[in-house]
Amino acid sequence: MTTTWFESPDDASARLRDVGYLTDDATALTAYLSGALEKPLLVEGPAGVGKTELAKAVARATGAELVRLQCYEGLDEARALYEWNYKKQLLRIQASGGDDSWSETHDDIFTEEFLLTRPLLSAIRRDEPTVLLIDEVDKTDVEVEGLLLEVLSDFQVTIPELGTVSATRRPFVVLTSNASRELSEAVKRRCLFLHLDYPDAERERAIVTSQVPGLDDKVAAQLVDVVVRLRELELKKAPSIAESVDWARTLIALQIADLDEATVARTLGVVLKHASDQRRAIKELKLAVG
Repeated sequence: MTTTWFESPDDASARLRDVGYLTDDATALTAYLSGALEKPLLVEGPAGVGKTELAKAVARATGAELVRLQCYEGLDEARALYEWNYKKQLLRIQASGGDDSWSETHDDIFTEEFLLTRPLLSAIRRDEPTVLLIDEVDKTDVEVEGLLLEVLSDFQVTIPELGTVSATRRPFVVLTSNASRELSEAVKRRCLFLHLDYPDAERERAIVTSQVPGLDDKVAAQLVDVVVRLRELELKKAPSIAESVDWARTLIALQIADLDEATVARTLGVVLKHASDQRRAIKELKLAVG
């Protein structure tokens, strides 16, 4: 069964905007093509530019269920694909009293009743529209990428004891990467590619004001100007778009009508989460503290 995710790039842009995600032309085009071609989408870029939020927005815009696999070092097949409920299997074997042959026991315990599905298999088996988010894939070990290939190319999972489970309705697949390591060519070949970077000042103002109704245009412009300057510094962690939005909400809560240097210094903790970054910002931007 096929799903029409978006009718066109313009449709993708409009529907994503309606759920609060403002795209540029490249993002709208690639989101449309990923759905139309039924190809996984690999989104790469620095932390905090909206990679994960894109997958969430596609789910909201299309009414699909979001299934998320959060990647981390040490992730394995049992956490990504499936595993067997060994305790329940052992109880079944003990209950049988050992009277059955191994063949009969095998056929009894390796069934759906004992299968624990994880995100990849869950997304493949769903009949309803599904967005599969494989988040921060670059944090896994290289070997884990091998587990993804069958899903990314054929939208299926092979379970030796049960056979091959193929998708009846292909999910919209989004992989995100902060580019902390190079992904394998095998993974890249199976995906469309989109690089997301921090938006320009005009688009970030549009994002912030759309997320924070009531923010004064002057304050929005001041905030974005400071954020852009902060990102030009050599910081451990540059401010993300989400942190820009948090800062705007902070200024609303504090009823700030003018983002002067003292206010910037006083509220830096909203956007800079390392003490060394805050000290550098105060020094480099020559902020007045007080």
